[in-house]
Amino acid sequence: MQFKDVIGQDVVKQKLIMSVRENRVPHAQLFLGSVGNGSLPLALAYAQYILCPNRTATDSCGVCPSCQKISKLVHPDVHFVFPSAANKKVKKDPESDLFLEDWRNYVLTNNGYFDAQGWYQSLDMENKQGYISVRDAATLLRKLNLKAYEGDYKVVIIWMAEKMRVDTANKLLKLLEEPPEKTIFMLMAEDQDELLATIRSRTVMVKVPGIETDALREALVEKLNCQENEANDAAMIAEGDWIAACRYVNDKDDEKFFFQTFQQWMRLCFLNAMSQLIDFAGNIKTIGRERQKELLNYGLKVVRNAMLINNNLSDLVMLPNDEKTFVTKFAPFINPANTMQINELFEESINQIERNGNAQIIFLDDSFKLVRYLRMK
Repeated sequence: MQFKDVIGQDVVKQKLIMSVRENRVPHAQLFLGSVGNGSLPLALAYAQYILCPNRTATDSCGVCPSCQKISKLVHPDVHFVFPSAANKKVKKDPESDLFLEDWRNYVLTNNGYFDAQGWYQSLDMENKQGYISVRDAATLLRKLNLKAYEGDYKVVIIWMAEKMRVDTANKLLKLLEEPPEKTIFMLMAEDQDELLATIRSRTVMVKVPGIETDALREALVEKLNCQENEANDAAMIAEGDWIAACRYVNDKDDEKFFFQTFQQWMRLCFLNAMSQLIDFAGNIKTIGRERQKELLNYGLKVVRNAMLINNNLSDLVMLPNDEKTFVTKFAPFINPANTMQINELFEESINQIERNGNAQIIFLDDSFKLVRYLRMK
């Protein structure tokens, strides 16, 4: 992948290019931002630029053997680590190397823009949570003890680094503290708080912000053949996230599901309809952990937009008309007395679901608390 293939992010691209041209590439970097912002495509383009022998002032050449191999994700000096779990193909002891072919196909099919839910579904993990095991770290250590095959550098790309287990992170920490010669680590994460502080302290942070609205709009028209008005709506609603923009265009029914489900949930909480809330929690159990987390994340967005409306900043609320109407009616029940409690409740519930908590109990407990929070003045 070349930098020209990465949507937007001109400022980040320029910083990465300059680090190579000035010969000051850090040995460990943390690309922090939503996967939809393009952290993986940026890392792939960066690795290709570093290893390209014919790079220009703005990009890798794209045609040399090194570029060709990286573009196919088969360069022997570029190593990938990513979360996985047992499935029908790998029944026990999962690790990244066992899924490399799946990884290559999925990354190339999606041009590097995909989230954990999509990746897990592609592996048919049956509702399991992906993780980076200590076996990944041990395998990586063996690989890095070998000399580079072709380039001057060995590059390690760790996607969703916050999915490392503690023993994995501790083993990787030794590599970051005493890295093999000419080895570059690129870690991608959405939530730095989920990483060990010692890992964070040994990496240089590269913040990957939301993609510029104009760049999103242009990409939607060019890549998805969207009409201008549809592309404009999707770009505004997506808040800089290419995956969210594509989902709005391609999966409007799915987006409507989260809106309608959250709307129903809040109405039941406001009415204190306990028997119906019990049924609601039972139904939520069946939709899968990733969609449960998405529903809670949708709730966080609703609360944020409600606060904007309450502070006379309605122009900053980028939602379809029906959703904006709901949030406007919901906003009077969101106030300084309950905003923090609701945000903390949803964030903690997301963490509990990631830790394989019982979703029915989690949503039922949330419902009881929301009944009280929504009545706070």
